[in-house]
Amino acid sequence: MKKRIGILLTLCLLAVFSFAGCSSANSKSGTITVAAAASLKNCMDQKIIPAFNVKYPNVKVQTTYDSSGKLQTQIESGANIDVFFSAATKQMTALDNEGLMAKDSIVQLLQNKIVLIVPANSTLGLTAFTDIAKANKVALGDPASVPAGQYAKESLTNLKLWDQVSAKASYGTNVTEVLNWVAEGSADAGIVYATDAASNANVKVVAEAPPDSVSKVVYPVGAVKASKNQDAAKAFIEFLKTDEALKIFESYGFSANK
Repeated sequence: MKKRIGILLTLCLLAVFSFAGCSSANSKSGTITVAAAASLKNCMDQKIIPAFNVKYPNVKVQTTYDSSGKLQTQIESGANIDVFFSAATKQMTALDNEGLMAKDSIVQLLQNKIVLIVPANSTLGLTAFTDIAKANKVALGDPASVPAGQYAKESLTNLKLWDQVSAKASYGTNVTEVLNWVAEGSADAGIVYATDAASNANVKVVAEAPPDSVSKVVYPVGAVKASKNQDAAKAFIEFLKTDEALKIFESYGFSANK
């Protein structure tokens, strides 16, 4: 009899905890807008947001993707954005220093790498990252606003190749544009994130940037202070930190920042 009562109590407690968890998730509702770097689009749209909505079915997630620099400018201009997911710490730090990010909400979440790519049918024979100097037409992200371009400039400057390469470069407004130029053969070579290169069969990776030539590529995420739905915004960020979400990111080529 005591054993049966114990089992019933255990089941009741499990039910209570389960209900509490569901109630917590269901208490989050409304719409949030996530402004994320262009390199996150496939992963976010295909897997991350659907997985979040399984846990938070009452929260609608809207997205806008572009270079982190452009998204930073939009937030500074008062755009209706709840969560900022940047491809570099520079833009996030600037917004935080301006008092535009919610206190203690920023998480240095992911890592990526920059790589030299060429069209899949390229016959140039580039084999090393420094071989970018041999290409006639080069595609880079605009260093003024595109983190991938900033990392590329940093690496090429340290390799003493920036002046030579920049003289024959076309600058994309985001990393997806750079990827597409190389994929369609408009450029002989380009520098993008490893995750972008892996998403397009029309390009091939020549080499990663030498680690000692470039800073660690970190993707921070945080809640915008002006968000009118802080609860849902922070729930989204907390979900991004879970093992479930990190495994999804890893399946797209990102790695957890440690």
